Order: sequence, then structure tokens, then C-alpha cells
Amino acid sequence: MNVLDLLLDPLQFEFMQRAFIVAIVASVVCALLSCWLVLVGWSLMGDAISHAVLPGVALAYIVGAPFAVGALAFALLAVALIGAVRNTSRIKEDTAMGIVFTALFAFGLVLVSRNPSQVDIMHILFGNLLGIPPSDMIQVLVLGAITAAILLVKRRDLTLYAFDKAHAQAVGVSVARLGALLLVLLAVTIVVALQAVGVILVVALLITPGATAYLLTDRFSRMLVIAPVIAVIASTTGIYASYYYDASTGGMVVLAQSVAFAAAYLLSPAHGLLTRRWQRSRAAATTDAGAPATSSGPAQRPAPSSATTARNDTAK
Repeated sequence: MNVLDLLLDPLQFEFMQRAFIVAIVASVVCALLSCWLVLVGWSLMGDAISHAVLPGVALAYIVGAPFAVGALAFALLAVALIGAVRNTSRIKEDTAMGIVFTALFAFGLVLVSRNPSQVDIMHILFGNLLGIPPSDMIQVLVLGAITAAILLVKRRDLTLYAFDKAHAQAVGVSVARLGALLLVLLAVTIVVALQAVGVILVVALLITPGATAYLLTDRFSRMLVIAPVIAVIASTTGIYASYYYDASTGGMVVLAQSVAFAAAYLLSPAHGLLTRRWQRSRAAATTDAGAPATSSGPAQRPAPSSATTARNDTAK
């Protein structure tokens, strides 16, 4: 079997075609948003919201409602509760996130345990990329397209918000509204990615592509290109690997992205660990080679120049 056959063989199945479509859409949307999340420092926020949607997903399965409706409702509820606890008490944001997401996650586990026949906990926790029905795929496509469009339209304001909130406020940009918009987009993006990798691994799609791109470039505009490209390549590689090695699809997708991050961490031209060590050793070797040789004896006073000698003779 040649390389072309290896690439085309999985595509003969409709469930694999849907898996590739959903994975690519989720990867692009998550990668775009991850660029801002890395700069703002909202890694824990993504983790909290992704766990908090569990009861919404469970309720959607129980009552037969669309998957995205239940997940999005509880994602927005989690955002609202975190903000309420933070703004109405002495509790800090990270503590509020920990309280809210654990409470909602526990509520979801109770719902799943009470209705085991209607809800497959493994699909919720680790995704069901190979078993996505056409209706759920359409939901992912619609939500993904809306989220990506908003991110691209508001990219300048969101970038200003991420880099300098004080300057954004000074030029008339509403920092509070941008923060709320970013939280809503985070909630919608989590709903998009849940189908691909589940509740547990969704934070990897939200953080790893942006972190990888951050190591590869110093320009934010390039991050917005590099992150989706890396995410799409990693997702397709992970799906192919899961198909041929009969492994967890969501796990292979996240593992492929982790390998890409490890490569950037070690070998990035500007910020790679091994690259910087090699550059320092090379600079040290160049400095040692170019240093002049010094004698061990006492320093000799330089001989006077001919011009100095001539001036002394004239003075005499």
C-alpha cells in the first residue's frame, strides 16, 4: 500500500469524513481563540468552563435536546456564576473558577449516574469524533463559522484588550464588553470542540496551538496564521494515527498537538531551548577564538611615535 492509498483509505467511510470535517473546524476555531487566551492568561478559565458543561450535555441527552443547546447553556451559566462570585465577594477569580466548575461537574456526574442508559459518560468525557451524527456536525459547522467570523472581525479590539487594557480604555474601547465577548466566544468554542475531544481534553485544543505559535513568532498577526495551520495538521495526523493504530481519536489528536509543542519548545529558531543553548555555546566559542593572546610578564610601556619624538626635538 502506497502513501496515497494510506491517505485515501479512511475517507471511503462517511463517519471518517465527518470526523475530519469536525476536527478541522474545531481545530481552526480553537487555535484562533487560543492566541488570545495565551496572551490574556485564561488557561484555567477554559478548563473550568469545559468541565462545567457536563450537566448541560447530560441533560441534553436525557431530554433529547440538541447537544449544543445544553452545553452552551451551562457554559454561559458557568461564566455568569464565576463573574458573580468574583464581583460580589472577596473571592478571587481563580478560586471562583475552582468552586463553580467543580460544583457543576459534580452535578453532571450525579445526572449521569442517575441516567446511565441515556448518557454515555465516556463519550462526554473523551469525545466521540468517529460517531458524530450529521445533525451534530451541522451544529459544529454553524457555531464554528460564527465564532471564527466574530474573532476575525473583532481581532484588532481583542488584541488591544490582550496587550494593554489601559490603552484600550483610553482610546474608547469598552474593556468590560470585550472581556464578556471573549468569555462568550470561549463558551461557544468549547461547545464546538467537545464533540472532537470531550470535556477532559478540550483545554488542550484551546491552549496548545496558541502556545506553540507563541514560541515560533514574535508577531501576533503571524500567530493567527501559524496556530490554525499547526492545529489542522495535528488533528488530521491524530485521526489517521487513531485509524491505523486503533487508538482513541481524541487522545491521538491532543497527543499530536503536544508533539508539535514539544518540537517548538526545543527547536524554535528564536525561543527553542536547544536552539538558545546552541547559540550561546557558539557565541562563547567565537568570543574565545577572537580574544587576543596576553603575555604573563609585566606590561611594557609603548614606544613613543615618530611624531612625538619630532615634537620633543623641536622643543629642545
